[in-house]
Amino acid sequence: MRMSKGPTHKPPPDPAGRDHKAEIVDRLYDVALDPIRLSELLEVWEGRVAPLRIGPMDQADPLNDPEIEAHMQRATVFLDRFEATKQEGGYRSVLQDIPRSAAFLSDGGMTVNAANRPAEVAFGLRDGSPFASLPFEPEDRALLSDVIRRVAGRKSGERVVTLRIRSMVTQSPVILRVSPIESDAPRPLALVLSTELVWPDGFATTVQEAFGLTGAEVDIVRGITLGLPVKDIAEARGRSAETVRTQLRSILAKTETHSQSELVRVVLGLMDVAMIPIEPLEPVAEMGRLEPRPLHWLRISEERRLTWIEFGDPAGRPVLFMHLDYGLIRWPASAERAARRRGLRVIVPVRAGYGKTDLHPKGADHLRGVTLDYAAVLDHLGIRGAVVVPQGADLRFAMNLANQRPDLVCGILGCACQLPIRTAAQYDRMDKWQRFILANARYAPKILPFLVQAGFSLARRLGKDSFFRTVNGGSPADIETFAQPEVREAVLEGSEVCLARKWSAHEAFTRECIGSEKDWSDVVHACKVPVLLLEGDQDPQAPVLTIRELAEAYPHVEIRFLPFTGQLLFFAQWPLVLDEVELMFDRVGISLPQG
Repeated sequence: MRMSKGPTHKPPPDPAGRDHKAEIVDRLYDVALDPIRLSELLEVWEGRVAPLRIGPMDQADPLNDPEIEAHMQRATVFLDRFEATKQEGGYRSVLQDIPRSAAFLSDGGMTVNAANRPAEVAFGLRDGSPFASLPFEPEDRALLSDVIRRVAGRKSGERVVTLRIRSMVTQSPVILRVSPIESDAPRPLALVLSTELVWPDGFATTVQEAFGLTGAEVDIVRGITLGLPVKDIAEARGRSAETVRTQLRSILAKTETHSQSELVRVVLGLMDVAMIPIEPLEPVAEMGRLEPRPLHWLRISEERRLTWIEFGDPAGRPVLFMHLDYGLIRWPASAERAARRRGLRVIVPVRAGYGKTDLHPKGADHLRGVTLDYAAVLDHLGIRGAVVVPQGADLRFAMNLANQRPDLVCGILGCACQLPIRTAAQYDRMDKWQRFILANARYAPKILPFLVQAGFSLARRLGKDSFFRTVNGGSPADIETFAQPEVREAVLEGSEVCLARKWSAHEAFTRECIGSEKDWSDVVHACKVPVLLLEGDQDPQAPVLTIRELAEAYPHVEIRFLPFTGQLLFFAQWPLVLDEVELMFDRVGISLPQG
């Protein structure tokens, strides 16, 4: 083939690439407004990230796409905020829980049935306002009316429809989410939720008191939060743009933020806390098997508190159990009782950001911080020579603890553990949900927080039962194990430290995933205590072929595969696991307690 040596040119525009990116952006907003659609984002996102996994991992560059990142940050604002559910106080009460976004109820007819205060400010709507008063082009209003009728009447193939319509007032695109609601109205209604933000009544005082701002500074914060450019804020205040920028620098210092986007996120978070009533958490339904376990705590600094639970024999041989990134701190009731009979004292520290254990400061080394937390709990309890039982990528914490504090660990008995990934093919073998999170932790860490938060919101929407079956559906062994009543109870109750009705550990989960996908092979090589890994033959995250490939680099690690087990290996085979724990104690000479 002949190649010319003329001047180089930029490659021509890639219409297909632009269309693909536009589809990703659309799916981001779809997920933000309805996390049920996360699987759709998973499919289109794989096409964006899969090419990054070609070639050696140590030469791969993480995704760097400022446009997608900007849309992701905006979409995050709307993620996991509002849900249209059955309301006890009549259908209008659904609007009371939406204090800062324009929202209204409609049957698609000539008038708006009900509107919240932000809709009055943003769109000029009141209860009974003409539908034609919406500030959209006539053809856009007709489209919206048709969508409302189809969604409200359950005639659409989708439970929720998202539209992008341009406002005739601001000339900016407005994203509308249309979803059905239960009501006693004569005709079926839909909730129309908009991305148009409104500053709630009385919120200025909250902002002023929270950050010690002046009245003028609060006005600037209000303008920035509502998306106004500095020039427009300056004109409205009769000041120069440079004066407003100077005041903005003072605001950033007082709010301890570093950019306008970070300031907006802080203010919106404060708005959610200040304006939405907090409902009490609903405990997991009692099944009558698990005994209550008190939460112990230890304050290691003014900023941080560590928590843990214990069960088994208080004077028994110590077992340090690691709860996986799902926060599985409880065992099946039979297993907890068996621990006492076998003379085992089980300590389960709750990791940073889960339950009531405080997060580490941002930027802290996650592996080091978690290792120090485990050591702090064991030191506080005066425990030495524990057998550590990690799950999944918890293995890095167990090995690092043994390396840094060999006095605390006499052996490691891993259950369905993950070794440090070395090749892109090992990601490709994972089931789609595990690959979706972990491959993005490696190749697109800036996008991961949104994806994880969307996953947690989906879990809340589906319920933890259904979510577990969705994510682990590729492992029949895990589905069968989860169906056992004692296992289901332990998983649901234990994971309350990870996800509860009004709270989730998505930030901690994100840090765990990013840390697990770094190269921690040096930690494995350095580990000197006995290590036995029990691995599943149906693990959706660490398939047999992957474990065998990775094991070649670590001949000092003993590995056994257990048939018909997956990620829930411990919960499926806990009698065998406890047998191996006792054998490990016996081999290192730690005897049963006397008396």
